[in-house]
Amino acid sequence: MRPVSLFVVALFAVAVGGCASLPASTGADAPAPTAADLDSLAYARPASPIAARAQAQAQSKAQGQVTPAAFAAELPYTLDTGDKLRVVVFGQDGLSNSYVVDASGAITMPLIKAVPARGLTTAALARAAGDRLRQGFVREPHVAIEVEAYRPFFILGEVTAPGQYAYVPQMTVEKAVAVAGGFTPRAYRGDIEIERPVAGSVARQAVPPVERVRPGDTIVVRERWF
Repeated sequence: MRPVSLFVVALFAVAVGGCASLPASTGADAPAPTAADLDSLAYARPASPIAARAQAQAQSKAQGQVTPAAFAAELPYTLDTGDKLRVVVFGQDGLSNSYVVDASGAITMPLIKAVPARGLTTAALARAAGDRLRQGFVREPHVAIEVEAYRPFFILGEVTAPGQYAYVPQMTVEKAVAVAGGFTPRAYRGDIEIERPVAGSVARQAVPPVERVRPGDTIVVRERWF
């Protein structure tokens, strides 16, 4: 019986050795994580400013913010708080004057009181004021409106003097940065973000320095990554 016992013991040893080797062979195919791998997992961040902007735009879309259609074309200028208007009612010197769009988004004129202006073009506001005057105040009112002074723009982030500044027609992002004293040493000078009020919400878009600025825009200059 001894030879049989030795044979059984040998078989048992081979079986145990094979089972013991299974976990080692299964994990041998996956390389052990290095210190750099652990660092990248712990401190993961977008690989570049382009990736960061893409991530920010995806988050904006997920939060239901307006898509950047406001940047696709030169849309007609619409009025908002801070715009100063020159209103002329022909033949009515008492009504012709300069009016500022107030915090509620309206201008207040004699006789017709508050006229909503926010979101309207100057032509649309002139029609609205004429319709009000026609209701028992002026027989055939002819109203003309032009922007006397635009509402300010804002610039934030990596510029020397962030804050609020007077808007100048045909202004670009590059000129706006110059007005704010130029970039700081940490500024990313490529694409810069503009936040633009549109229809009660905010459109955000990364733009080049030659992009036109509109009144009421907020320009955000980010810090560079390296």
